[in-house]
Amino acid sequence: MTTTRVGLIGDHDETITAHRAIPRALALSRDALGIACEWDWLHTGSLPDFPHDRLASYDGFWAVPGTPYASAPGAIRAIRFARETGRPFLGTCGGFQHALLEYAEAVWGVTRPAHAETDPDAVDPVIAPLSCGLVETTGDIVFRPGSRIASIYGALSTTETYHCRYGPGAKYAARLDAGPLRASGPDRSGEVRAVELEGHPFYVGTLYQPERFALEGRAHPLVTAFVDAARAGRAR
Repeated sequence: MTTTRVGLIGDHDETITAHRAIPRALALSRDALGIACEWDWLHTGSLPDFPHDRLASYDGFWAVPGTPYASAPGAIRAIRFARETGRPFLGTCGGFQHALLEYAEAVWGVTRPAHAETDPDAVDPVIAPLSCGLVETTGDIVFRPGSRIASIYGALSTTETYHCRYGPGAKYAARLDAGPLRASGPDRSGEVRAVELEGHPFYVGTLYQPERFALEGRAHPLVTAFVDAARAGRAR
């Protein structure tokens, strides 16, 4: 049986709830699919100089919570590799935020996309403080009809758990109204909570943390879809 390999973009820390949950989430999805799947933590400090052929050995990448990263440029380099090479990508919480930073720089032409967590004085941050922090809270997400994420869930809404203080700045959130990177899951008030990249085999970012389902022993449909997409990429 061919083994699917996933790279976890982030600085592993067992004190972070999401970091304890993610290996369990991957294992539950692997078992649900009946496939062989392995994963490695890729410390962001190693990623600026990470060999290209080693990045290419992974079938999918998950940019994980736990920011600020040791190296934001390293995380962005790996995210860019996933986007440009068609590797399945999942970004949750801080991973979502850095996926937007990568896209703003590479596609929208923002010269120095700022994250307010590390640059609180930035005048026009791509990632800004949320008007109301979402720390250890749950909330509803309403999926855009016809979106990939709606298809994955098999529903037009869900309730998920957050541990997040930052999201897209207002100007940049407005750019997600149209593709190819577009909002596919706002909350009940219309704030962006999930995005997906049209034309990519699998590229989804969420401000919420679907991995937390694993703490209750449940496989999450989004994680399972990500693992399955990585498996399909390996098969191709």
